[in-house]
Amino acid sequence: MNAVTTWSLEQTSAADLISVRVPEAATSGDLSIVRVEIPSPELNCLLYAVVGAGFDWSERREWTPGQWLAFVSKPGVETWLVYERGTPAGYIELDPQPDGAVEITQFGLLPAFQGRGIGGYLLSYGTARAWDLAKRWEHREPTKRVWLHTCSKDSPHALGNYERRGFRVFDTKTEQAE
Repeated sequence: MNAVTTWSLEQTSAADLISVRVPEAATSGDLSIVRVEIPSPELNCLLYAVVGAGFDWSERREWTPGQWLAFVSKPGVETWLVYERGTPAGYIELDPQPDGAVEITQFGLLPAFQGRGIGGYLLSYGTARAWDLAKRWEHREPTKRVWLHTCSKDSPHALGNYERRGFRVFDTKTEQAE
């Protein structure tokens, strides 16, 4: 048994977002972020497995194809992919919830792209897309809160990256996990 700490973080105003400097690769055209416009459960499943492998992501491991399809087809759910020179480097997943909340349910990079400033850029971009989600989804109320959680099993840089982007911790829990 190991102790696992989970931090829940939030922004309660779009003004809370602290954007990161745009990486040189983005200004040169080598880095791009694109929204997945056709719901693809297989893609989200693959990204979850590959990005989460090093961090013991397990919440969705047992999801059926039907559960993946239901999630990615839910109105307002968005997946944004970051590419470097045409190669998928990571993703961020947005899940709209009642009362103007948007949860960043998944975020991460493939191992080869970590530690190069791409994560902060993707997080800034994805968080901005959470704040303007209602512009892309008819009948969606404006975003009032963007939130997420991370834990001590995630990258040792995760919590700091979220805080540098303007997220504030609103809850901390430590539990024993196998």
